[in-house]
Amino acid sequence: GVERVKGFERDGAFVPSFHHPGSPVPGSSPVPCLLGGTAGRTTLNGEGLQHQDGHSHVLASTFPSLLSYDPAFGYEVAVIIREGIRRMYEQQENVFYYLTLYNQNYPMPAIEESNRDFIAKGIIQGGYCWRRSPKDSDKSKTIHLLSSGSVMQEAISAAEQLKELGFACHLWSITSFTELVREAQSCDRFNRLNPMQPARVPLVTQWFVGEEGIVVAVTDYMKALSEGIAKWIPLPYTCLGTDGVGASESRDTLRDYFEISRRYIVAAALTGLYRQDQLKKGELSRHLKTLAIDSGKADPVDH
Repeated sequence: GVERVKGFERDGAFVPSFHHPGSPVPGSSPVPCLLGGTAGRTTLNGEGLQHQDGHSHVLASTFPSLLSYDPAFGYEVAVIIREGIRRMYEQQENVFYYLTLYNQNYPMPAIEESNRDFIAKGIIQGGYCWRRSPKDSDKSKTIHLLSSGSVMQEAISAAEQLKELGFACHLWSITSFTELVREAQSCDRFNRLNPMQPARVPLVTQWFVGEEGIVVAVTDYMKALSEGIAKWIPLPYTCLGTDGVGASESRDTLRDYFEISRRYIVAAALTGLYRQDQLKKGELSRHLKTLAIDSGKADPVDH
């Protein structure tokens, strides 16, 4: 007969152990695919703190046999589930999966057919360049935006605004910061144990070889998640995330509160360029004023 693929779906804030430490998630789960619905700290409007998950991927990273993903688009979900079925059922590997899903409606693009295999490989590895700006006249002012899940929509909006301001902006869909960290750590381990062999280069380092500019990562999770790859990124790197205690508010208000909205992404990118002497002080001040960035705003962590 045909074996049924088992899955377990709960609101993101109630997936066992990740959101409620102490509830069981065995090393070899009887439910091989955990789906965290309404995930993220800002995706669900006004539902209160019980749904505001900013930490599940950080906690999920502590399970070696667990592969956790935060897909932004439907085709990414399809690729991950197909790979999960292959590894867990065809190959009988002792692994299981955690996918975070969201409560926000937005257009779902189709996978680029001409580049399908490359994109699918990147999705499984942890990330790929989703959209590359055609403007490369001044590479030193290039901005790389890394994002995941539904917050990818904020990054897309930020990229459009940066384009209007005259900056080249490349968008990267990061399906799993955790898998990128594990791959980079594996490279470091090999290099440490095999010093006479050609050094292995982590994937995130390979991405930015020959690139210039700055990198900004933004997610709906604590900054610790995206900061995991900082060591291996050879460009100036800024992380935005949802550290702090959640609140019952509208999605847009929450994203402004946690400083992961479009305007805060744009501000972080421009500040990064300024710190690299690629933007004049007057230009930065003018842009920050237009973005209505309050430099005296209280830190969400202090609330």
